[in-house]
Amino acid sequence: MKHLPSVTEARYVRDYIIETTFDDGTTKAIDFTHWLDGPVFEPLKNKKYFRKFFLDGSTIAWPNGADIAPETLYDDALGVESTRNKRLLRRVRNGARLKRTRLRSSR
Repeated sequence: MKHLPSVTEARYVRDYIIETTFDDGTTKAIDFTHWLDGPVFEPLKNKKYFRKFFLDGSTIAWPNGADIAPETLYDDALGVESTRNKRLLRRVRNGARLKRTRLRSSR
């Protein structure tokens, strides 16, 4: 059986980007912009509301019930090996203008 990934930590970076850590140690800065379509995701276009994310079970969710499957986040994280993403993660790890939102799984 294939391993189903779980989000264990999430930290707001900027705009619609959340640094996401999975249970296998994979950490990526994920840009959620391309998921902000449709009625359930409409409120997330407001950056203040977007920042209200929290860990719900094994994924990232918002108060209005919006969430994205952890395997979708994981596949996106593994597929985004762009130079832009690498630079962003390097800046994040070096403390570049980070917001204080940081969540850890209760597992």
